Amino acid sequence: MLEMQANNHRHNKGAEPLYDQRDRQKTKIEVNRTLKMRDRMDKVSPFDGAIDDDPENTQLLQLMARHSQLKDLLQAHHLIGGYDVTQTRNGKGVCVSLATSYEGVYLETYNLDVDLSASMKICRHNIPPFIPLERLSEQSHLQTDVRAFLDTLSQHLNAYVGRKQQLGIVKLHKSVEVMESNAPCTVLVLMLTVPEDAPQALLCSLEYGDLTRCLPTHASVEAEDKVLPDSLQLEKYRALLLEFPVHTALQTMLKMGMIL
Repeated sequence: MLEMQANNHRHNKGAEPLYDQRDRQKTKIEVNRTLKMRDRMDKVSPFDGAIDDDPENTQLLQLMARHSQLKDLLQAHHLIGGYDVTQTRNGKGVCVSLATSYEGVYLETYNLDVDLSASMKICRHNIPPFIPLERLSEQSHLQTDVRAFLDTLSQHLNAYVGRKQQLGIVKLHKSVEVMESNAPCTVLVLMLTVPEDAPQALLCSLEYGDLTRCLPTHASVEAEDKVLPDSLQLEKYRALLLEFPVHTALQTMLKMGMIL
């Protein structure tokens, strides 16, 4: 019977939300059925008592309930393009995949191997080291609110790949020189050329203090040899860099004749 149900799930992926709703309404039945199957596979004596009477079985019940809740949550997010989940270690863990995108283009995918056997714990991952994973798991209360943790982590990852994508586009500008940048793409220093009578350089420094955003929180613009002494003129450059993604700001400057 279980095999037939599994086949039906595989061949009716479009109906998975309905299956999930049905499963939630029959959680205890499914848990008992799964535990009995595991007992037979492990050659343990048949499960013939109420699961609430045995501490070990109670722990298994809690594990299965946690896995079911996490799977339902991740399935819901996957349907809207958020997260994906794969069961690991015979149901005692899950691999969570977080896809990132910028301006409608899918970019890197990051993975978390989560252990569900005791407390929820991240065993392995390929999250960049500058993403404060441990701090995020504590602040977002991973143990009690998985959704908040994944949403926060997704914000950080999407902001990072967005900044990284912007940097890649900026490097395609022939008249813009990248003087400095770092791995998290939180610091960016650019050299622009101003179309004066004698073209001069403009040094733009950007800092991204909010790691959940793709826009800088601070921008400074310095003119070489006082080519642009008017502070209001410099403020136009600074305002564009703060208001728009850097590659968009540069494209606007180019169209307006502010840079070569």
